[in-house]
Amino acid sequence: MSAIPKVDWIWMDGAFVPWDSAQVHVTTHCLHYGTGVFEGLRSYVTPEGTAVFRLDAHLKRFYNSAALYEMEIPFTPEQIHQATLELIVRNNLGNGYIRPLAFFGAHSMSVWPHGAPVGVTLIGFPRGEYLGKEGIERGVRVMFSSTRKFHTSMIPSAGKACGQYINSVRAVQEAFRKGYDEAILLNIDGNVAEGSGENLFIVKNGTVITNDADASILMGITREAILQIAKDLGFPVKVQTMTPDDVLSADEVFFSGTAVEVTPIREVSDKTIGSGSRGPVTEKIQTAFFDAVHGRTDKYKSWLAYANQVRPAVMGD
Repeated sequence: MSAIPKVDWIWMDGAFVPWDSAQVHVTTHCLHYGTGVFEGLRSYVTPEGTAVFRLDAHLKRFYNSAALYEMEIPFTPEQIHQATLELIVRNNLGNGYIRPLAFFGAHSMSVWPHGAPVGVTLIGFPRGEYLGKEGIERGVRVMFSSTRKFHTSMIPSAGKACGQYINSVRAVQEAFRKGYDEAILLNIDGNVAEGSGENLFIVKNGTVITNDADASILMGITREAILQIAKDLGFPVKVQTMTPDDVLSADEVFFSGTAVEVTPIREVSDKTIGSGSRGPVTEKIQTAFFDAVHGRTDKYKSWLAYANQVRPAVMGD
């Protein structure tokens, strides 16, 4: 994985600050207890300028995640929306990645964050394929992790909290150590949950299948778009429990997510999936997805928020 490329500006608590000035104190509550929430968004070059894919849907989840942890974000969704678009303009982003983050700041060492201020940042930088261009075209090798996905009764899987991703870190560390590109986590029932930061789809006899909240997954924004795209392409779609055997016997398997986009999986725990390369259904969905995010399909234009619609300096300089 490549290092984060340094850009000129980060939006922090209502103002744009230089990269090196975006700092927090070491007593920040989130640093010690993981008490933050975040989102991941992508911007794409389109014929009408750079646009963010499903910005409002991501911000809705961002605020919902904060509410799960009794965190009041001190800016409105419209303010964050406009600041995101201005960040793209200021950093001259084309194909990029944007990370909104809200967190409990420095106040006390008590586990209860009562009284801690809420900090909010937006970070945006150029980014290519999360698992590599070869992964997008050829597919990646993954493994079933020995780390189980936490149950939603333990930590709300509907939210994206910073601390919960230590679960994913453990799974990825194991996968990388064993020479794989990614991990698939099973839930406490032994059924398939998701990747370390991705939803999972399988294709069987032309039907596109994925699981839902009952599997303790994050209900992905990209997942939702892929379900719509698959239906629009005429593929039967099912949402149901997936077992490890369902994955291993599938004709095709692929990840979906903001970072991973639509990435085929060619091998799971040393078992070749299908022909061992990107399958035809995956390729059609992948092509339709990239056409959508790059503004080449009128049907999905409502999914895009264009940076040229920003109202400059909405939050101050």
